[in-house]
Amino acid sequence: MKMFRIFDKFRRTRRIISVFTKYGLDYFFDKGKAGILAFITRRDDSFRKISSGAGFCLALQELGPTFIKLGQILSTRPDLLPPEFIKELEKLQDQTPPFESTAAIEIVERELKKPLGELFRNFESVPVAAASLSQVHRAKMHDGRIVAVKIQRPGIRKTIEIDLDILQDLAGFVENRIHNGWNFRPQMMVEEFRKAIRKELDFVQEANHLKKFKSNFRDIKYIRVPEVYWELTTPTVLTMEFIEGIKINEVNQAQYEGKYDPKLVAIRSTEAMLKQVFEDGFFHADPHPANLFVQPPANIVMLDVGMVGYLDKRTKILGTRIIKALVNNDVDIVISCFEDLRIIVRDFDRDLLRQDMSDLFAGYMDIPLKDVEINRVAQDIMAIISRHNLTLPSNLVLMIKALSMIESTGKDLYPELDMMTIARRFVRKISKTRFSPENLIEKTDSVFHEGAELIEQLPGNLNVIINKIREGKLRFVVESEDYQKIARSIDRSGTCISLSIIISVLIITSSVLIYFPHSTSGIPVISVAGYSVALVLIIWLILSSHR
Repeated sequence: MKMFRIFDKFRRTRRIISVFTKYGLDYFFDKGKAGILAFITRRDDSFRKISSGAGFCLALQELGPTFIKLGQILSTRPDLLPPEFIKELEKLQDQTPPFESTAAIEIVERELKKPLGELFRNFESVPVAAASLSQVHRAKMHDGRIVAVKIQRPGIRKTIEIDLDILQDLAGFVENRIHNGWNFRPQMMVEEFRKAIRKELDFVQEANHLKKFKSNFRDIKYIRVPEVYWELTTPTVLTMEFIEGIKINEVNQAQYEGKYDPKLVAIRSTEAMLKQVFEDGFFHADPHPANLFVQPPANIVMLDVGMVGYLDKRTKILGTRIIKALVNNDVDIVISCFEDLRIIVRDFDRDLLRQDMSDLFAGYMDIPLKDVEINRVAQDIMAIISRHNLTLPSNLVLMIKALSMIESTGKDLYPELDMMTIARRFVRKISKTRFSPENLIEKTDSVFHEGAELIEQLPGNLNVIINKIREGKLRFVVESEDYQKIARSIDRSGTCISLSIIISVLIITSSVLIYFPHSTSGIPVISVAGYSVALVLIIWLILSSHR
């Protein structure tokens, strides 16, 4: 078996290098290490006039499912690839033909361990949709419910695993051949791609995504998410509710005039994406028109949620701060957020980045907010990031791409769509929630526990330091200009710990005093006073921590 895999890998490697060479991309490879190039193929002169970006796109299309998926993911990384490549990759279409229905039925019966007739009353042999990884068949269950059965393409896992191994090998060659200043890290990208595509190949995980989206939108009636039929779902077969609709980019076509409300569809789809990003921290990372259906007059249906993005609480907060900074033209806040997100590394030329960002913001200074497109701003910022050889975290890139896709679709439906203003409204709402009493108490509790833990560890840490001093192993290297910064930092840390302890004492004491008599309104006056002082200190502590 291992010998066959080695042979398959060699044959596939030869095919990949051959196709890349055909489109004039042989400079990607190290000809000394990949010596087979000399006799595999020659460059096709008919493609001599096309750009490298166009040739790259054609090569991926010809190499099939794995490379089409790779291209779609690479199209979301303008911080890693030159603009000409991104422009071509955005045109890359998943036009893989469907596989035979007999193979589809065989997979369903094998995975669900029953004959097709026992599973469904009717199963349509012609798929309603086909893509590089799977295809979807419509079926009717014995109780009359109509379902969509998503079936993984046969042999796709083996093909992808072989391709991933080859890509990992070739990534080293490419990394040594790329142009100076090109912030492309093939080995990192292959590893990122490996994680993403393996997740997409697990339909149980996609079913869990559907479940989570359904829960997140349970109170919003105009957003529909298919119900999952878990008893008919495995890692390679996903059975879900079949929901009729048209693609979101078709609602303003003449044939549907009067049936759909393009303006409302644009606004609702935008608000839904902003909710996913800034409220839920869990978003559809591939919201192109084929994955968003619409029912009359403006109900949105979410489909194909294999690719999702996650934002933790801290990243969501930083995201809202960046939006506020963009609205207020505050360059320093944006750079500060970049530092908090670990985009900016140590020993980086902050002044040069600040100058580039200031020039960018100056270009938007006189443009009304309603005319500022998030897509354009994001592309400009990512171009600066790329120019400075910095790299965005993958989930932030997915977020930017998702917002840009929704904005683009929305603008096509309703040219007056003002996504920046809608985003600002969400940011204000989240800011209010962030400073609610519940969150303030939670923040105080967190600060108190961190302070208490620090105090608890202090004696042990001091012993370690004292022992190192005695042994002559402790050295301090501090430049004179940093003394004041260090002093301020120590002073601020001590103040925060002291205040955290005071706040905790006030809250605990006030809570205990509630159970004592002498109250006219149900709560002792001294408890109210204690809570009030604690609240003021909490607000001061949180605001000071963000200065």
